[in-house]
Amino acid sequence: MSYRRKLFTCRELYNIEGTNDLFLKAVRESLAYHRANCPDYARILQHRAFDINCLQSVSDLYKIPAIPTVFLKSHALFSIPYERLLFKATSSGTKGKPSTAGLDAKSAYFALRMVLRTFSYYKLFSVVPTNYIVLGYEPSPRNQMSAVKTAYATTLAAPALHREYALKDTGTEYQLNMEGIKRALLRYEKAGFPVRFMGFPAYLHFLLQNLQESGIQLRLPKNSKIFLGGGWKQFFMQETSKGELYRLAEETLGIKEENCKDFFGAVEHPILYCDCKNHHFHVPVYSRVIIRDVKTLLPVENGTPGLLNLVSPLVGSMPLVSIMTDDLAVMREGKQCGCGISSPYFEVLGRSGLQGVKTCAAGAAELLGGMKL
Repeated sequence: MSYRRKLFTCRELYNIEGTNDLFLKAVRESLAYHRANCPDYARILQHRAFDINCLQSVSDLYKIPAIPTVFLKSHALFSIPYERLLFKATSSGTKGKPSTAGLDAKSAYFALRMVLRTFSYYKLFSVVPTNYIVLGYEPSPRNQMSAVKTAYATTLAAPALHREYALKDTGTEYQLNMEGIKRALLRYEKAGFPVRFMGFPAYLHFLLQNLQESGIQLRLPKNSKIFLGGGWKQFFMQETSKGELYRLAEETLGIKEENCKDFFGAVEHPILYCDCKNHHFHVPVYSRVIIRDVKTLLPVENGTPGLLNLVSPLVGSMPLVSIMTDDLAVMREGKQCGCGISSPYFEVLGRSGLQGVKTCAAGAAELLGGMKL
C-alpha cells in the first residue's frame, strides 16, 4: 500500500499530530514520482537546487519549491499523458487566463474518499429529497470550470428533487435567472422539502438583497442549508462579513447560522476544507498549510499574516504538491477556536493583488515563467 493510500484512508479527519510521519512519507513519495515523470517539474526542482532528502520532518515542508498558481495559468505541468486524465477542470480565471488541472483515476478515487469522510464528519449527507438553488452556472459541456462541477457534485449529497440555477445555459450563452430563482423559492417554501443553496458568498448576498427589495420574506422548510465556497473575487468592494451575511440569510430565508457551511479549495489544490461550527477552516490530515512572508517567502509564526501555501500529496497526475496561492491568510492554533477540533486553522484575509502587494511569489512566478521548460 502506498503512503498516499494510507493517508487518504485515514479515519480521523483532523488527527494532524498522529499523521505527521505518514504525511511526510507521502509527500516524499509524491515528489519522487513527479520528478521522474514530469521533466518540466524536474527542471524546476533542479533550478531551485532542491533535494528530497532535506525533508526530515514536517517542519521542513517549506523547503519544497512552491509553484505559484499564476505560473500554472501559462504552464500546464503533467506527470501522465493528458488523455489518461479522468477529470479535467479549469479555475474561474477572474484575474485573467484560467489554470487547467486534471485528476487521474487513482487521484479522483482518493479525492472522493476525502469528500465522503468530510461530509460524513459534518453530517451533510441526507436521504431526504431536497430542492437546490445553485448560485452559479448551469452545467454545460462547453463549461469546464471546477466551481461548476463542484457545485453539481455537491447536489448529490441529498436526493435532488429540482435544481434551479442562477445562470441558465441557453445553448449559446448564459443568462441571469433571478426571476426564475425567486419563483422556485416560492414553490420550494410550499413544497415542504429542505432547500440547499450553494455558490459564492457574493451571489448569495445579491440574491438576499434582491429578495428584500422585492418584499419577499421566506420561511424555508426545516433542515434547509446554505453551502458557500470561494471569495468575493471581482465583487470585493461589496464584501460583507460572514456574520452579516448569515444574519440576512436567517432574516430573509429563515435559515439559521448553524445550518450555514463555508468551504475552501482551489482547482490547483483540490483538498476540501469545511468550516467548523465557529466558521474556521481547520487543516485536515490530507494537507498541511504554511503561511509565508510576502517578501522573503520564509514561514511566519502563527498569528502573522502572509501568503497561503498549501501542501498535499493527493494529485498523481500533476506536480501540485506545494502550491503558492495569491491569498493572504493567517494561521492559528486549534485550541484558539473553541470548537473542540485540535487541528490548527487558517483565516483567509483577502487577495494580495487586491491590496497592491508585489509579492515574492509573483516574482518567483515570473522567474519560473522565464525558464526554458
